[in-house]
Amino acid sequence: MNDISLIYQNEFGIAFQWKQDKAKSASKIQVIFRDTGLLLTPNELHYFSKCINDTIESGDANLCKDCKVKGECRSLLLNSPVHQITFAVSFAEVLKIKDLIKGTLFKLQLDSYFDEFGIN
Repeated sequence: MNDISLIYQNEFGIAFQWKQDKAKSASKIQVIFRDTGLLLTPNELHYFSKCINDTIESGDANLCKDCKVKGECRSLLLNSPVHQITFAVSFAEVLKIKDLIKGTLFKLQLDSYFDEFGIN
């Protein structure tokens, strides 16, 4: 864990920046959940957040809210910032991913605000 700067984590995943690559990918954030890692820019994180909201607001997600197979069925398709990749997720998983991405974006915005005023 000494090689990373933790941004945000929850019980489902983690978001961080690599310390060693500061010059190369200072604006890239590593997001890991389930067995997938995505290296994303802040703009891609915002796009992913939109994809998550679209999935939650879809008619299919409404059917999942009352599902008796909670967590077992991965019937929702979640688009990613990588247009060739779509995740099959459960309703519970998409809510955890939403928390991970929103928490990461919030922390990045907070850090940016503090940096703007020289507070650290």
